[in-house]
Amino acid sequence: MTVDAERHGFDGPPGRRRFVRAVLTGAVAVGAGLVAGRPATPTGVSAGASGPRPRTPESALRELAAGNRRWRTLHERHPDQTRGVRQRLVTGQHPFAVVLGCVDSRVPPELVFDQGLGDLLVVRSAGEVLDEAVLASVVYGVLELGIPLVVVLGHQACGAVTAAVRADADGERLAGHMQYLAEHIRPAIDRTLRGGERVDAAVTANVLLVTTGLATEPELAARIATGALAVVGARYELSSQRVHRVR
Repeated sequence: MTVDAERHGFDGPPGRRRFVRAVLTGAVAVGAGLVAGRPATPTGVSAGASGPRPRTPESALRELAAGNRRWRTLHERHPDQTRGVRQRLVTGQHPFAVVLGCVDSRVPPELVFDQGLGDLLVVRSAGEVLDEAVLASVVYGVLELGIPLVVVLGHQACGAVTAAVRADADGERLAGHMQYLAEHIRPAIDRTLRGGERVDAAVTANVLLVTTGLATEPELAARIATGALAVVGARYELSSQRVHRVR
């Protein structure tokens, strides 16, 4: 089951859609009835550090969408940062979403989604590159903490993707360990495009590749099949501070 972006959490992509839905067939599943910013229903929440929090993919996605709306309209609440929350978190954590994002200093997930301590399990690697440590960290959040939603968050003007695209075009290797990143990002490059369009398309394609890679991991796929988990690809636009779904 695919998701209508206008009805489900994040807004749809602002530009042309270059990727067919078949890329994510069976990989991303979120139930119907999601509306950005609507409060979670009683059946979709559980107790967290500062009260009820999402416990289903649908309610978790709504909370992130509402948080991003607050962020981009400068109405941040900066939740879950009080002394009481900090004290309660000493005994355990109950994050409601895993966000796999880039290391870029302009895209901190807790700020982009206006969340606080104990709300998100954040995993970051340049270009959202998926290696064993990154994968294990995501799986830990899902299996050990029972998190119902994984968001792969790419972003406009990603430096890692830009470097990989340029190296591919020039036929050169990046310095040292950065070549490892380029090799993982290379399959997302559309060589029929040019310049900034090629980079921008690669940002989105890379998100889709990582999302599909996660969703086909047996440990995660089993939970997706039952509706207990959704793996969602998204982009953050630096120019508007908006997070939107990618297709």
